[in-house]
Amino acid sequence: MIDVDFGSVRMFLHILGASVWVGGLILMASLTPVLRRMSPEAPRRAAAQFGRLAWPFFGLVVVTGIWNVFELNLDTVSSGYNAALGIKLLLVAASGGAAAVYLNTNTAAVRGITGGLALLTGLAAMYVGVLLVA
Repeated sequence: MIDVDFGSVRMFLHILGASVWVGGLILMASLTPVLRRMSPEAPRRAAAQFGRLAWPFFGLVVVTGIWNVFELNLDTVSSGYNAALGIKLLLVAASGGAAAVYLNTNTAAVRGITGGLALLTGLAAMYVGVLLVA
């Protein structure tokens, strides 16, 4: 019999949030060239619409991530684990920060750089998260 507990719900919500955030960034990266051909404003409008969905899920990632840290027994984890956790937190912050800059700039070059940075740091955060539970 499988037991459903708060730990499994917490982890499910964390993975769900990360999947929507990073999956959406992948989708936006793949659609941007098509949208740009439709209209110069289409990528920005699509990003704004994506943000209405994605930011609450990013918040879910942050809340469940904090919850995950509070569930750790910090006396029993290694310094390597702590370092990886710190790196993951920095990557999550970088992904959210880059996405925020993307949404608040009018410069196409800055949008390109920050959009790519949001995606790459989001993917890296997911990978480090896998390392933490593997």
